[in-house]
Amino acid sequence: MDKHHTARDSHQAYIWFRTAAEQGNAYAQFNLGLMYKKGEGVAQDDARAFVWLRLAALQRLAFAQNHLGAMYYHGRGVAQSDEDAVLWFRRAAAQGDASAQQNLGQMYRKGRGVLQSDELALVWFYRASEQGVASAQSLLGEAYAQGLGAKKNDALALAWFRKAALQGDAQAQLNLGLVYKRGQGVAQSDAQALAWFRQAAAQGMAVAQRQLGVAYAEGLGVAPDQLRAYAWLQRAAEQDDADAQFNLGLMLARGQGVDKDEARAVVWYRRAALQGHCMAQYNLGGMFAGGRGVARDLHQALDWYARAAAQGASNAQFNLGVMYANGQGVERDEVCAVRWYRTAAEQGDASAQNNLGVMYANGHGVLQDDGLAVQWYARAAGQGHALAQYNLGGMHNSGRGVEKDPVCGYMWLALAAEGGDSGAARALEAAAARLEPAQLQEAQQRMRQWHQVRSPLRPLRPQRD
Repeated sequence: MDKHHTARDSHQAYIWFRTAAEQGNAYAQFNLGLMYKKGEGVAQDDARAFVWLRLAALQRLAFAQNHLGAMYYHGRGVAQSDEDAVLWFRRAAAQGDASAQQNLGQMYRKGRGVLQSDELALVWFYRASEQGVASAQSLLGEAYAQGLGAKKNDALALAWFRKAALQGDAQAQLNLGLVYKRGQGVAQSDAQALAWFRQAAAQGMAVAQRQLGVAYAEGLGVAPDQLRAYAWLQRAAEQDDADAQFNLGLMLARGQGVDKDEARAVVWYRRAALQGHCMAQYNLGGMFAGGRGVARDLHQALDWYARAAAQGASNAQFNLGVMYANGQGVERDEVCAVRWYRTAAEQGDASAQNNLGVMYANGHGVLQDDGLAVQWYARAAGQGHALAQYNLGGMHNSGRGVEKDPVCGYMWLALAAEGGDSGAARALEAAAARLEPAQLQEAQQRMRQWHQVRSPLRPLRPQRD
């Protein structure tokens, strides 16, 4: 009954507006245009909406001018034109229409229809913000947070984010949560961050839902709760948030807070990977390489590693080197293997540095060069890579690529043995037998010095799941 009553009222409103609009009433023209635009009381028709909004806009009705600018911007009812959108946004903004002022600011920020200018964007965001428009206040906060159009100012960013957030603007609530999480211009507080993430997440903002999921997973501002973490990450993932999809894949692959399910992990990794998520591409490559949650397919593994490698992921570059070196999923190509090892090695990947050293030592895919082999072994050994330390010890003991030095050789073998290299552990006794007591003491002293000056061990490579 209510629906029939509403429909009847809408049709009567349409008749009244149509009559007044045809007589030249600007407000009636505007309202009639909105009815066509929304399909209220009449069949939705963008072309007719454009006609009536334009008539009202030509009579200098600011609301109509702003809507007309939006239709040009989106190409609704008229050919898309950034220049015409700017024209009408500017006319409405000059009359003080706050929405048009924000829209004009966005055009300047994006450089659409005008020369890009963060300074002019800031001016228009500020005018709209002074009129209390929450979305403009959020944009103004972002400008101050990032130093766009004005000097970076964390205090002003915080103030504008808070004003918008208190009005219920979800983007501002998310930004305020990030400010507290990072401690930018305010005392760091995971609890405050959580509170603002929660408000934005409740409004359906995917990034906030993901942040809330991460907070529950890691116990940031709240007691760890893996089930709630999974639930919030899933909400974000279903909205195609790639980071949330990747995190869901990790939880399912590890059985973290949920039953381990590698097949479902592959599904989420794939969704994130198809959006270009680098680590999802890498992990998906690992699932195909190991036949985890999916049939083993080295060609697919190679493809996903290649995508991640192209984005600069050194772990994927290293794995590509291994696959080319061994002919896994691709024809064996030692030259190509060297290229990928080098790419990863130059980014500091210790395993790639060691393998590149091996290629130089053996002359595989590159001219044999013991000196360069020693250089790459040394770079990896300095990061605590046990196999590289073993290889470097062997070079010092044999005098390959470096002056023969059994003391230094023993030191590297001992460090490799400490790092768990079984070959080094077996070779260490024989190396010690070749040293005089004084030499052995010197080697042990060098080891102590090495431990003292070396920075704490970092993981050599993120674990594949």
